[in-house]
Amino acid sequence: MRIDLHTHSDVSDGTTSPTQLVRDAAAAGLDVLGLTDHDTARGWDEAAAAAEQEGVRLVRGMELSTRLDDGRGVHLLAYLPDPTSPALVEELERVLGGRGGRVPEMVARLNEHGMAITVEDVARQAGDTAALGRPHVADALVAAGYVEHRDDAFADWLMAGRPAYVGRYAVPVTRMIRLVDAAGGAAVIAHPWGRHDPSTLPASTLAELRECGLTGIETDHQDHTPSQRRELRAIADDLDLVRTGSSDHHGEGKRDHDLGCHLTEPEQLERLLARAASAAARSGAAVPPGPFA
Repeated sequence: MRIDLHTHSDVSDGTTSPTQLVRDAAAAGLDVLGLTDHDTARGWDEAAAAAEQEGVRLVRGMELSTRLDDGRGVHLLAYLPDPTSPALVEELERVLGGRGGRVPEMVARLNEHGMAITVEDVARQAGDTAALGRPHVADALVAAGYVEHRDDAFADWLMAGRPAYVGRYAVPVTRMIRLVDAAGGAAVIAHPWGRHDPSTLPASTLAELRECGLTGIETDHQDHTPSQRRELRAIADDLDLVRTGSSDHHGEGKRDHDLGCHLTEPEQLERLLARAASAAARSGAAVPPGPFA
């Protein structure tokens, strides 16, 4: 069984619709697909309909914007939460507002550096996305010919410390883990060492997050080196955390993250689903429909 638990559609910052993403997953030989758009569940229904047609089993998820106590960002994958949970909805609305709210300032900073794009240019690139943000600013820069690819826009202009970076609201990671658990879901740290030095999220911090209700860590990811993957697997096993592997696929929006380039083992998926079922039973949260509900 081929299982990829971390992908994005154009509901957030991917470049294909939920339907096309599922079709692409089937063509890539995937049996199970996790749809984890940023801070939204809006693509779930469309993806579920396509999954039924294509014979792909769908795991509904989101990739949530959180932060450590020192302010550094951490992405949290939430699998099978109740998307109508009031506390979760409230925080997601704040996060999404922060995503879109910083676009004018980013555009203004880029204008100061001679890049003549507008907020309207960004909106055209974003289309009907639920999660407007930096990737769409990057796409506007690509469309205007200032950079070759979205990755280049981030590396040169939009990442933290770069000239057009603007901060935004993110939920403390410990609070978000508890919110996901209360919504009947299972929380997994996404690419823990992919954006940070391993000292940012050492085993001791992961152990503390486990005590808050963390279910697992994404050990196998393209942004981890082979040695980091081995070390993260060992940490997960020592802490009795679920190990996931995923592509973090964004369509044409991210290089070298092809569907299925990293996979989750079937027994690890079963552990993840069991943790979500246990959280739902404790909280009484509504379980998302589908083959894994």
